[in-house]
Amino acid sequence: TGLMPLVGALVTALAPYLQRPFAFFGHSMGALIAFELARKLRSEHGPLPVHLIVSGRRAPQLPQDRTTYNLSDADFDDELRRLGGTGNDVVKDPEIMELMKPVLRADFQVCQDYKYSYQLPLQCPLTVIGGTDDPDVRIEHLAAWREQTTGEFAVSVLPGNHFFIQSASAAVLQLVAGDLSRYRHAGPNVLSRG
Repeated sequence: TGLMPLVGALVTALAPYLQRPFAFFGHSMGALIAFELARKLRSEHGPLPVHLIVSGRRAPQLPQDRTTYNLSDADFDDELRRLGGTGNDVVKDPEIMELMKPVLRADFQVCQDYKYSYQLPLQCPLTVIGGTDDPDVRIEHLAAWREQTTGEFAVSVLPGNHFFIQSASAAVLQLVAGDLSRYRHAGPNVLSRG
């Protein structure tokens, strides 16, 4: 288990699709995956993303404040409610929660057991998006991603909790489209090798 075996599997699965310019977007756990995937491609001298967009995640070099994947069932349910991403109807339905809880715990464990290792910063532009009311990711956690690139860097904060990508989806799509529009006519020469 852990993040890096997943990243290794993704490198293999995505290899046939990385011949043209591409970008990575990841939210929460996906932000860590996108970040480590870009670093793994660089370490293997593969094609690199033209842009990395991460959201809902503190910078990888910052430690986690809490461990929640191993909470009791009742406390874990409370944690899901606190984050606001699982509808109360879902949390209240014991059959659905019985199916979902092991998956959610595993995802939380992958993120909370993640160990950052220093590497040189990426060179691609990096956009970071957060929610104004995210209980675990504050503006300084988003700004700390600056250390992870020598390229262009931008932080945007949108209204919402950790799952602002649902409540502010139009604004998220507008930001992503704006970032990626400059690559619309980019040819193969946009790809760089690390």
